[in-house]
Amino acid sequence: MQRRAFLALALPMALAACGADNIWASDESLRRAAYVSDEPPSITLLTVIGIPKGEGAHSALMINGSQRIIFDPAGSWNHPAIPERHDVLYGITPNFKNFYIDYHARQTYWVAEDTKLVPREVADAAIRAAQAQGATNKSFCAVSTGQVLRRIPGFEGAPSGFSPLKLREWFVTLPGVTSRKHQDGDPANNHNVLLRQKDGVVAGYTGGHLQPIR
Repeated sequence: MQRRAFLALALPMALAACGADNIWASDESLRRAAYVSDEPPSITLLTVIGIPKGEGAHSALMINGSQRIIFDPAGSWNHPAIPERHDVLYGITPNFKNFYIDYHARQTYWVAEDTKLVPREVADAAIRAAQAQGATNKSFCAVSTGQVLRRIPGFEGAPSGFSPLKLREWFVTLPGVTSRKHQDGDPANNHNVLLRQKDGVVAGYTGGHLQPIR
């Protein structure tokens, strides 16, 4: 009896722990935050990679089309000025893009930024695919990112599975992909970045060092 009672209590707790965050910002907040970049339309795979072992920790997509968004499945970054709806972050100005990357780059992780230029209609199709994906369960970031990519013309071959590294290995084989490496010496828990975030401060990006990796 005691074991059954424990399992009955533990199961909903476990399900809650791995559940998706169903954040739903208002239409008005999305309209206010929308940022249109003058950079060419593109799809960027962001991969967080561990130091020194090289394990993959997170996958996300930054898409620049009619507006610039980040699809951050099961991600932990947020900011009071950035509305979120089902893992899609809106209002990704250059400063917020850098803040997002700086949050993930630290002593124990670096961030790979792999970008492929695409026609505007493909970028907008990617935004729609990200918006339609829905909220992602914890630890399913690479699965969800691959599912979004497979719905985009030209990216149908994206692998399925839980490995951010395998997804990146495939992405960089696409024609015309350019890559950058972001790495800095922030503490392992990035406490200083979180403090800036809590205060609503977005300072100019000074933490990372960009290095070519292809």
